[in-house]
Amino acid sequence: MKTMTCKQLGGACDIEFHASTFDEISEMSKNHGIEMFEKADEGHLKAMDKMKDLMQNPGATKEWFENKKKEFEALPED
Repeated sequence: MKTMTCKQLGGACDIEFHASTFDEISEMSKNHGIEMFEKADEGHLKAMDKMKDLMQNPGATKEWFENKKKEFEALPED
């Protein structure tokens, strides 16, 4: 099990996600993002705008995800 925060994953808060794989932690982050979007959380909406800009460039998006996956894999087990 490894831990990453919302901020580490491009979000706006310090909530922690705990997962065994990067795919699992990505899904948790995505679901958290949806919840924050529905609540119109200002900090998360700003973070989502940055991600939206990044996603305009598929190469940059792929590189960002690969870097986050490497960061996850380099973390120690909890």
